[in-house]
Amino acid sequence: MRRRKAVKAIALGTVTPHLLFRNRGKDAEHYTILQGTAFESSWHNWPDMLWTGPEFWGNRLQDWQIKEGKALCLVSDNNRTLHCLTHQLAENQDPFETSITITLLNGEAATSGNDHVGFLLGARGRFEDYRSAAVFGEGLHVGISGDGKLFIGDVKSGKSIPVKEKVILSLNGSPEGDHYRVRLAAMSVGEKEIQDELVADNVPFNDLIGNIALLSHFAEANVNVEKPSVAFESWTIKGPKVVHHPDHTFGPICFAQYTLHNKILKVTAQLAPIEAIQGHKVFLQVKEGRQWKTLKESPVAPMGRSAHFRVEGWPYGDTVPYRVRLELPLKNGTGEFLYEGAIAREPIDARQVKMAVFSCNCDYGFPDADVPMNANKHKPDLAVFLGDQFYESTGGFGIQTSPKDKASLDYLRKWYMFGWSYRDIFRNIPALCIPDDHDVYHGNVWGEGGKVAPTDGGWNYAAQDQGGYKMPPEWVNMVQETQTSHLPDPYDPTPIQQGIGVYYTAWNYGGISMAILEDRKFKSAPKNVLPPEAKVVNGFIQNPDFNIKEYRDIDAELLGDRQMKFLNDWASNWQLGTEMKVVLSQTNFSTVATLPKGSVIDSMVPRLPIPEPGEYPEGDAPTADMDSNGWPQKERDEALKVIRKCFALHIAGDQHLASMVQYGVEEFGDAGFAFAGPALNNLWPRRWWPPVEDHQPLPGQPAYTGNFEDGFGNRMTVLAVANPRKTNRLPAIIHDRVTGYGMVTFDKEDRTMKIECWPRYADPEKDPGGQYKGWPFTIKQEDNYGRKAFGYLPTLQIQGARDPVIQVINEANGEVEYTLRIKGNSFKPKVFGRGRYTVNVGDPDRGKEKTIKGLTSSQGKDITIRL
Repeated sequence: MRRRKAVKAIALGTVTPHLLFRNRGKDAEHYTILQGTAFESSWHNWPDMLWTGPEFWGNRLQDWQIKEGKALCLVSDNNRTLHCLTHQLAENQDPFETSITITLLNGEAATSGNDHVGFLLGARGRFEDYRSAAVFGEGLHVGISGDGKLFIGDVKSGKSIPVKEKVILSLNGSPEGDHYRVRLAAMSVGEKEIQDELVADNVPFNDLIGNIALLSHFAEANVNVEKPSVAFESWTIKGPKVVHHPDHTFGPICFAQYTLHNKILKVTAQLAPIEAIQGHKVFLQVKEGRQWKTLKESPVAPMGRSAHFRVEGWPYGDTVPYRVRLELPLKNGTGEFLYEGAIAREPIDARQVKMAVFSCNCDYGFPDADVPMNANKHKPDLAVFLGDQFYESTGGFGIQTSPKDKASLDYLRKWYMFGWSYRDIFRNIPALCIPDDHDVYHGNVWGEGGKVAPTDGGWNYAAQDQGGYKMPPEWVNMVQETQTSHLPDPYDPTPIQQGIGVYYTAWNYGGISMAILEDRKFKSAPKNVLPPEAKVVNGFIQNPDFNIKEYRDIDAELLGDRQMKFLNDWASNWQLGTEMKVVLSQTNFSTVATLPKGSVIDSMVPRLPIPEPGEYPEGDAPTADMDSNGWPQKERDEALKVIRKCFALHIAGDQHLASMVQYGVEEFGDAGFAFAGPALNNLWPRRWWPPVEDHQPLPGQPAYTGNFEDGFGNRMTVLAVANPRKTNRLPAIIHDRVTGYGMVTFDKEDRTMKIECWPRYADPEKDPGGQYKGWPFTIKQEDNYGRKAFGYLPTLQIQGARDPVIQVINEANGEVEYTLRIKGNSFKPKVFGRGRYTVNVGDPDRGKEKTIKGLTSSQGKDITIRL
């Protein structure tokens, strides 16, 4: 009997999606779990499209479509499945039936007994969740093989029937004793004459619990692999063993994200591939009283399948329900589909604003039900996803990079999985996503202003080391459109090379101003700027005699001139009620990572042993990974000098290693603090085990804390690191790799920033002390400019403004030393050298400002300023 491989399904909880479907004129259903409710496919009611409908999940997305009322598998390849999402086989030991009509379309390829089409029964994934089963489910293969024989697992018929004709496969299972008896029959269409039947006794009960899927498995296909393999129609599932979850549909509105900035609401709704259906309409609606009011209508973008809405002059002061409404002309009338959420009240008057921080999401924990369950208990006001929303391996099958229409669907399947996991985090609060390297199918990206990364030599290190983007610009723009089009308008929307768009911008929300950076887009490829003797591979120097610290002043780009101009303007701009500032980017400005000494690349990271708690692995050394913002060093320093001028915290993703550091430029601790959050799912478990002989750690803290130089010679004070360690929790690949999320609370009254770092398994209500060792941290806003003061200007006493903005300018060079909205009406500005200083004091939102020139640190008398 062919059975699933040994799969231990682990329950991580479930999240019920709130998605409604009804035909026009009918009332919305109240969904409950229904036992024994029959299923019948409705493909005959749908127009032709590159999707199979909301009750199904296809592996891969680009391999399935509806055509002429049938579900077609578009390739003749290995393990293509189409799962029914709404009906599963329950644990109860009752009868069930399922049938499908099949038409084999590529008989030339289906010649082997190992090739087959039919059913996948009792499919179960890594976790007890129908979504896990839909993507990774393994189960009992049942159907008809390429040589015309019926089979149930390893039981095969001795008879062969014609496989090039339309056939009805009918299956029923009934419990007998402590096993099931499964009968499979093949019938001709029309008279339904039985051509062959097969019975398998002693099928274990456990093999018939889980999803039911259709299967096209051409294991040995080498003829016309890209040719459609099979057409399915008239699928039915019924019987008391069948459990019905009407709310388990996915799509055609998959999820939505929004931001609210300066009374401009921007919403991006992610749809399934329904764009080819003529006459479709997508609306953004809000609920006023008991009525739904339409605000905007939007077309669906052809590649990214997203709909974009912009509402200026947002008039609502309180939380307001919203929904995205889709009207689809179907063959039996117009279908109406809804996705509901809430536009949250902006926390302008709230004392605290809480930000949930996420990044680095491979599929080890999919569908990650524990993350929204625990993260939402913190009641965050907004969420930020800082890159690598998925990886190339997400969902299996690798990546498809051409043609562009297939590559876009390949991307969307991975992107849909992200939304399927996390949409209930951002359903009712604003959120941002910023794509990183893996989101655009790169291991690392050095964008070099958007140039082409040649792939003539393959999809490998050599391609990306040349700088630029491997995927076509239209595809890159599609990725950015789906993930970033709901962000506030770009600071400077001018496209870069190849017409690739930009999204770097500022987002003001609840008195917190966020600078959203694009770390990768303008950055130089190290192979192009370092001497050839460095022998750069994937951003690592292969020549052990090459000292990267000697090339600190090399002429190379990090953020680029355009983003540096943006940063300078943003650091000085405290309009829109800004009280505190934070920089959000894909990665950090120091390389907090070590590798075994002598390593010239980090490919061994996933294989490094996980230490026991309390164990300190020896023999590591800081890495010089030029994928981080620790390189190029000079540009790193220049960026930090700007960021500290507005006392901003820095929050980053990418590193797969949660850390809390204070940056140093000329001296340790003279810049701001940075939090790199943990990975949601950790594909690359980096670590920080620096040599600590003769090292002075922070008082009472682990040996790996304190002042260090990274592999580039950058100064950093390490405050906390969540290193991989054995936890005895299952699955170990998740929990031993210190996965989780961050919470950052901005207290506008105390002007503090509280940084929390949570394991994904920890329930913050039941275990409020369950954070990773070293957290939480609370830092004062003014500590984000840690440079020591040479002296202080006279104390300023300001009248006529609440919490005014103070700007200090060095008159010797005209440079802004810093800009800060103070708390209260008294402030003593620090300065960093002798000389005269100009101080601007104002209320930028009221257009009031006073300037005082010629101040020095030797003056002692207070100064009163009336605005």
